[in-house]
Amino acid sequence: MSTLLIIKIGLIIVIFSITLVVAMYSTYMERKVAAVMQDRIGPDRAGPWGILQPLADGGKMFFKEDFIPNKSEKWLFILGPGIAMFTACMTGAVIPWGGTLSLFGETFTLQIADIDIGILYIMGFVSIGVYGIMIGGWASNNKYSLYGAVRASSQMISYELAMGLAILAVVMTTGSLSLKDIVESQSGGQWNVFYQPLAFLLFIVCAFAECNRAPFDLAECETELIGGYHTEYSSMKLGFYLFAEYINMFISAAVISVLFFGGYNFPFMNDLGLSANAITLIGVGVFFAKITFFIFFFMWVRWTIPRFRYDQLMHLGWKKLIPLAIINLMITGAWLTFKDDFMAIFNTMF
Repeated sequence: MSTLLIIKIGLIIVIFSITLVVAMYSTYMERKVAAVMQDRIGPDRAGPWGILQPLADGGKMFFKEDFIPNKSEKWLFILGPGIAMFTACMTGAVIPWGGTLSLFGETFTLQIADIDIGILYIMGFVSIGVYGIMIGGWASNNKYSLYGAVRASSQMISYELAMGLAILAVVMTTGSLSLKDIVESQSGGQWNVFYQPLAFLLFIVCAFAECNRAPFDLAECETELIGGYHTEYSSMKLGFYLFAEYINMFISAAVISVLFFGGYNFPFMNDLGLSANAITLIGVGVFFAKITFFIFFFMWVRWTIPRFRYDQLMHLGWKKLIPLAIINLMITGAWLTFKDDFMAIFNTMF
């Protein structure tokens, strides 16, 4: 087995482990953020400052009774959370976590798979994730679960349209579907958020809806649907659904950073006079700092803005976001087509 293959396998294990740890401790961070905003202490019993609370919660989930309703579709009931967890974990395979690193005589990038259609790969797996929610809700043979699944699937499909159009504007600007190329095109501080501010706004709103996060958490609206599509789930089947939600939030924060904020790039990174490996490791730290900020933003919005009604949610998606995304796409196309003419007119006037 070649050294490069061993390094890639190690990279897969590291990224998968980091994804699970981040998802696990996002629950702790969520509770602490909520506590600060509500003038409470939050978890503080399990370890110093409650830092072991996620481990306690995970142990509780493992040891809970795992039951399957008598009238449910047994195999589909089991398959639903598995699909949700699988699709959430697979999306991290194409994200460039850092630049080039040299170890053991081999040079490689901190990316599991650099494919030419990386952003389409992510959108494809996000779309498949809908099946995990829909199958779980339908197989439960519970009307509240079914309503929650229908809400979730229609919401995710609706907001995927605006999200795809927002991404298309970025693809037109950078000229590539590869996430690595999109990151490299933003080197030197030329982040896409400065060129596509409307696309960024549309994408982050759609990301809230795709992750079923408040104020778009109508699929789990406890005042109407108890627990939504996972009402009948317990133990680690429920844990898979909850984990998948936090993994999706983590991946959404990473994709936002990659598409609009330069990923692992940071200003003056090439002027520090450090080795290539040092620059790469600093870039990884900067990337995760950006991800942490957006995860905090997701949590901040959840504990600040009240939940929408379902008609308001669909009205926003179809009548506001999609038309805005189409307008942004037309403006981007016009600018790319007539950019030279616009610049010539500008230079003539000034």
